[in-house]
Amino acid sequence: MLIHVEKANAVVEEIKKAVIGKDDCINKIMMAILSRGHILIEDIPGVGKTTLALAFSKVMNLKQSRVQFTPDVLPSDILGFSIYQKETGKFSYQEGPIMCNLFLADEINRTSPKTQSALLEVMEEGKVTVDGVTRIVPKPFIVMATQNPVGSSGTQKLPESQLDRFLICMSMGYPDIQSEIMIAKERSSSNPIDTLVPVIDAKELEAMQNEVDNVFVHDIVFEYIANLAIATRKEAMLELGISPRGTIALTRTAKARAFLLNRDYVIPDDVFNVFNDVAAHRVHISSKALMVQMTVNDILAGILKQVRKPEQHILNMR
Repeated sequence: MLIHVEKANAVVEEIKKAVIGKDDCINKIMMAILSRGHILIEDIPGVGKTTLALAFSKVMNLKQSRVQFTPDVLPSDILGFSIYQKETGKFSYQEGPIMCNLFLADEINRTSPKTQSALLEVMEEGKVTVDGVTRIVPKPFIVMATQNPVGSSGTQKLPESQLDRFLICMSMGYPDIQSEIMIAKERSSSNPIDTLVPVIDAKELEAMQNEVDNVFVHDIVFEYIANLAIATRKEAMLELGISPRGTIALTRTAKARAFLLNRDYVIPDDVFNVFNDVAAHRVHISSKALMVQMTVNDILAGILKQVRKPEQHILNMR
């Protein structure tokens, strides 16, 4: 029995009050958070990436920090640093903004690779090491990063090791005309984020994440997930398939989708529906694919058709 699913869906509904016309994006981010994963949002400036992140932190009542990444931001500006205390004769650790529940890395691809790499340990292991001393960040811990499209002025591509640590990568896109009209009306007099109220807190979010951990996955569904991962590595149009970390991410995200749909078990459709969001940023398209103007989404769609999806009746074998 799922105890916290109603609260999880209440979070989604509250955020929809401030983020208009992006229900699919909100659901994807909620799935990633429930999966204990990190989120990368790639889009042009002004479509609401930061608003979306701030809405989640407020509705979930999380301690959040926001850093605007620029070329002069240093690792110590993120992780913190040690300072000598004359009174005690010892070094004292000064916390960096990373010591929070939700860390918003704004325009992450505008900073140096050295600063980007400072996030690798904390995103994977939930801890930071400064001057040889390792410290645990608060739980739950989520990194929500935004980046401008590669090729924009002052940007540089994130390395594969960094991309692989994001559970999902998504794009918000422009709103439709009705949503744009609503946004213009609401923003003309106030900021909708100010009207949002906390629905849960960090402790309740952890309880939800624990429930998602316990969502059942049949062995045949595990096999389907593995076959999809292997297919990306064998695909001629891809130079790089998804890693085992990607396989784990696909499993966790499918569990979160099942949870939000009030199921304590995963069905093949859960895997099918989250595959692109988990896989697209982890694969490398080949030059051959570029020559024939194929996109990553075209290739992944072909893999979903190629790999047989198990029949639904297998779930009766629980």
